[in-house]
Amino acid sequence: MAWYAHYVTAGIVAQNETYKIMASVLLDTHVLLWILTRSKRLKETSWLSRFPRWLISPVTLLELKFLDECGKLQIDMINVTKKLAEDERFIVDDPSLEAVFKKAMDLSWTRDPFDRLLVAHSLVREVPLGTVDGHIKHHCPSLIA
Repeated sequence: MAWYAHYVTAGIVAQNETYKIMASVLLDTHVLLWILTRSKRLKETSWLSRFPRWLISPVTLLELKFLDECGKLQIDMINVTKKLAEDERFIVDDPSLEAVFKKAMDLSWTRDPFDRLLVAHSLVREVPLGTVDGHIKHHCPSLIA
């Protein structure tokens, strides 16, 4: 698990810190991938420029690893975590896992555990979720960036 060494040295917001993360947005996995690959689909994220800091959930890193292991995506996690650590716009945000799971328990509208945990993370931190996912937008319109 060598990629994790880069992750722990990135700009991480510890789970026990109580300050509010201002002017930031929690990025959905797709949006993070588009940023990292400079995808043309970034034009779907006009809201992105409103936020100087982009939060990344550990859930997103796990989803990327999962997609790589399933063969749905080829990604070098060492390179991803290195890019996150080098770009000061990114903050790997690590809220209380217990708080995220408590929020996630009430999100019965999805069977996707990663979506459920990302939405819960956004609710716990009280920050908008940057996503283009129609299912999330439909069920959480007030949460969307």
